[in-house]
Amino acid sequence: MAGVESFGLAVLVAALVGIAAVLSSRVSERLRIPAPAFFLIGAALASDIWPRLGSLSFATVEQVVTVALAVILFDGGMRMGWRRFRSAAVATVWIGVAGTLVTAAAAALAARFLFSFDWRGALLIGTALAPTDPAVVFSILGRREIAGRSGVLLEGEAGANDPVGIALLVALLAATGTGMNAAGEVVWTFVLQMAVGVAVGAVGGRVLLAFMRRVPLPDEGLYTLRVLAGALAIYGLATIAHGSGFLAVFMAGVLIGDEHAPYKGEIAHFHSSLASLAELVAFVMLGLTIQLYALPHGGAWLIGLALAALLAFVIRPVFVGVLLWPVRLRFGERLFVLWSGLKGAVPVLLGAFIVQAGVKDAPRIYEIIFVVVAFSVIVQGGAVPGLARRLKIPLRTIEPEPWSLGIRFQEEPEELHRFVITAGAPAANTPVSGLPMPEDAWISFIIRNGRLVPAHADTMLQPNDEVVVLAAGEDGASLREIFGSWLPAGLHRDPPVSPRLAALGTLKARWRWDPPVTAAQPPMVPACKGRRPRARSR
Repeated sequence: MAGVESFGLAVLVAALVGIAAVLSSRVSERLRIPAPAFFLIGAALASDIWPRLGSLSFATVEQVVTVALAVILFDGGMRMGWRRFRSAAVATVWIGVAGTLVTAAAAALAARFLFSFDWRGALLIGTALAPTDPAVVFSILGRREIAGRSGVLLEGEAGANDPVGIALLVALLAATGTGMNAAGEVVWTFVLQMAVGVAVGAVGGRVLLAFMRRVPLPDEGLYTLRVLAGALAIYGLATIAHGSGFLAVFMAGVLIGDEHAPYKGEIAHFHSSLASLAELVAFVMLGLTIQLYALPHGGAWLIGLALAALLAFVIRPVFVGVLLWPVRLRFGERLFVLWSGLKGAVPVLLGAFIVQAGVKDAPRIYEIIFVVVAFSVIVQGGAVPGLARRLKIPLRTIEPEPWSLGIRFQEEPEELHRFVITAGAPAANTPVSGLPMPEDAWISFIIRNGRLVPAHADTMLQPNDEVVVLAAGEDGASLREIFGSWLPAGLHRDPPVSPRLAALGTLKARWRWDPPVTAAQPPMVPACKGRRPRARSR
């Protein structure tokens, strides 16, 4: 029985940690400190109090965080989608690639000349600390979503610079020569990782999308697991082919993000939740492998704080600021992007790579990474909400919407079109009766500020209204000219382009669409306060 009781205790502790992870978002929102910070510091304290918790091998840390990061990047790609990525593709790639390289170089110079690391150790430190993580920013903001170009740039930068930073560090660790020979090896390995990663991600994403669309499964829950397995297969294939598996899964996620597929909403929500858990797991792993009492020895504490301050106040504002100069942003948005380059799960993984490679002074480098990540998450992250208010960064609050209504279809309803009315579009500030729509098209839903608006002939449409139009598929292009911004009817983003529409329905079976209601199929009023749902006549 002792073994059973011991296992029961382990299950209880794991369950309590899981509950704490779920509730941490509420505490994080109130204290303006990212939820991962609690797990980072808490795990470090726990490993000091109970040393057995800190007995994890770095090989285990590397493997677990690798899978976690693959999940995070795939979810990040799906959240962004091809349309958002394309809207700022040049700026995203430019900041993601060039910004990573200049940040790594500047941090390496600081480590070399200020703290007397050898060149290899300095380059590894700089590379490990270069990637950013906007998931920490969104954790701080809680239910508030960054609108405008700055949010796209923060997400896109991290999606691009995570694979770049990882590929660069792998290339540095693989280099065996000296001088120009070593530099040539690094460049070749880096280019190979990037090229193979893009190719495998593009092909793998298309294959996975076709698999999602054309192969039905007997149970709803299998659809989400299939996509997860497919994403991990893409990572493994790219890695075996000597490419960047992380870039491959991010590319695959971007290509799948905007596309129609069965149970797409469930898939998106599942991967979003799994990515949040993966982020916390990565921070717990980092915390468990650190002994806080050892940080003062060897100067890791002071070196980490100094590098963190340089990254936050000098290196990123100056060097990345220069690269960001051609990008069209308001001054406040520019400052916000430069401040919000927070560190997250990637330095954890890169630090584990360094320790596993047996690099000289690797334990101290790992401790320095811990201090930098802790400073970035707690100090920089804690300042993000106040800075956003002062700089008047456009934010929108996403309120939870627990009620849903919907209809299930066996086949794809091609006649459904969903639009968000943009300012200046012909439909803006125009009554429904005045719209030059095709004869057989009509508006089924109008959603304004989270509420349904009756679609009468004299209903005045306003910018940012969401409308669902039933019309023949070939009329889609002409309708887009009338309303402005077109969205696939089955598209769910997390956070969505507008979360309000998510409350209108969950339509399952082979395809998920939002919200396909016709005159013959009246909408249902969601149940509340114990009342049964009832049909509402149109």
